[in-house]
Parts: sequence; C-alpha cells; structure tokens
Amino acid sequence: MKLSRLLYPLYEARLARELKGVRQPKHIAIMADGNRRWARAEGHSDISHGHRAGAEKIGEVVRWCEETEVEIITVYLLSTENLGREAQELELLFGIIGDVVDELSGGEYTCRVRLVGHLDLLPRDVADRWRAAADRTCDNTGLTVNIAVGYGGRQEIVDAVRNLIAEEVAAGTPAAELTAKVTADSLSHHLYTSGQPDPDLVIRTSGEQRLSGFLLWQAAYSEIWFTETYWPAFRRIDLLRALRDYSRRSRRFGK
Repeated sequence: MKLSRLLYPLYEARLARELKGVRQPKHIAIMADGNRRWARAEGHSDISHGHRAGAEKIGEVVRWCEETEVEIITVYLLSTENLGREAQELELLFGIIGDVVDELSGGEYTCRVRLVGHLDLLPRDVADRWRAAADRTCDNTGLTVNIAVGYGGRQEIVDAVRNLIAEEVAAGTPAAELTAKVTADSLSHHLYTSGQPDPDLVIRTSGEQRLSGFLLWQAAYSEIWFTETYWPAFRRIDLLRALRDYSRRSRRFGK
C-alpha cells in the first residue's frame, strides 16, 4: 500500500478538525470541469467514462457538504456554449444530467434541487423531465442544490432585464419610468438564483483559472479557489482544503 493512502485519512481528519469553529461559506458554487480530460488521462477512448464519473462525484460532494456548514451548492454542468457540441455528446449529457437530478431527488437525499439556467434552450422533453424531478424535492429540508444547465452568465443578465421590463410593463409602468426601475436590487430579484444569497466561494477544478461566464453577477465578490484536480478525481480532502483556504481569507466585498 502506498504511503499516501495511509496518510490521506490522517490528513483529512486533521483538515476537518481545523475547520471546527471557523468561518465557513454558506453557498459554494462549483465549476465541475475536466471530465473529458480525466477520461483521456485514464486511458479511456470513450469520453462518456469521464462524464459518468463526474456525475457520480456530485452525490459524493453533496454528502461531504452535509457534514459542513454549507447550505447551498451550485454545480455548473451545462453551459449555453456546451449546447453547441455534437448531437451525440449532447444526448449523452442530457441522459447523465437527468440521472443526476433523479438521484438527488430520490429518497436517499434530503436536498432541495433547483434548476438554474435558460431551460427553453433545451429539448422540451428533457427540460420537463428535469423540472418534474426537481419539483419532487420542494418540501425537502436539507441542502439546496442548484443544477446549472443551459446556463450562461450573459444570458442570465439578459433574461433578468427582459423579465424585469416585462413585469413593469404588465404592471402599467410608463415607458419614461422604466429605466428608473432597473436597479441592482431589482435585477437581482430576476436572476435564476433569486431568493438565494450570492456564492461565498467558487471552486473550479481541472486547472483552468477563469470563471467562463459562471454566475457573472452573483460571483462579483466571491472568493475563488482553483485546483489542478479534474472533477471526477475531486476528493473530500480537496473540498476541505478549499474550505480551509476560505476561512483564512479576509473578504473585502470590493472595499
């Protein structure tokens, strides 16, 4: 047995102890990146192995977060740009994401599942299936798990502006007064994540160091944590490291 396999449990326990009594994030956003690269690195010619391994990781991370003070997790699974991939891969992704939503909405979990994204960009039968599964969790009392699908940061802001204006027009607001109705607070109420606090911590796996449009509005003052680890290989140790790093930072909120 490799020494690292003996030391990891000890290190993991140490990290968990270090987090007791320290400030922890309430909302974590995760860019679950690197599924395809992980599959290739593991010698798989079929990238579906990476997507499936990445999907299985989501349930694990939910369990790990249940042991912390985290209350909301947002997982970025399918961007608007991803919708431009080949039809065969998209069909695979739709099926795998559907399995994730079904799993989290099943009896093994107590989390509330919420879909965030422009779902009208998805095939109707796919979106309807996911909505129905998420709706089954509305009375659950555990973590809130946001599944970001058909999501684009710019698209979200455009949708928020459109919905705000449509709402004001329906309420009879004169055209001359519409611009005054567009404020940071009013737009926040029309985002996909309305009613939720902004993420305290954004985690991106796979070594990429950019947000790629993820939660453009909400992550303005979030702490960012990058790791070289591909998403399917993400471990509880990695999550605990991210939480420890967050606890040591001084949040300035742009000040």
